[in-house]
Amino acid sequence: MPPAYRAHEELVDYYLRKKVASRRIDLNVIKDVDLYKIEPWDLQDKCRLGGPGEEEQNEWYFFSHKDKKYPTGTRTNRATAAGFWKATGRDKPIYANKQRQLVGMRKTLVYYKGRAPNGHKSDWIMHEYRLETNENGPPQARS
Repeated sequence: MPPAYRAHEELVDYYLRKKVASRRIDLNVIKDVDLYKIEPWDLQDKCRLGGPGEEEQNEWYFFSHKDKKYPTGTRTNRATAAGFWKATGRDKPIYANKQRQLVGMRKTLVYYKGRAPNGHKSDWIMHEYRLETNENGPPQARS
């Protein structure tokens, strides 16, 4: 199994599932962040692992709640004070175990400075993970 496959599965099926269920996570390595009140270039200070003087990181992990664009709608508000996160491509499924049980989805987003539709694309990329469950029970198995 490729390492990235395992990492996605672990992020969703271990960390995210425990966080959503308000269960304790053994290592407190994933911070809570209000993603829409912080710019991507400020994430490093909020989500840094280790102390000052340690090697600079180029990947950070954090929990954030989705913010609805409209109170009664389903669209997600991904705007910050200086720009917005735009979804790119299709959501990718994340499977667990050899039975290929669907446990979550991964969405790729790119940060644009300014306001839609005239924002300027940046080099900031984020992967958003979410749990995927059947409304009538446990996660679905897929082949």
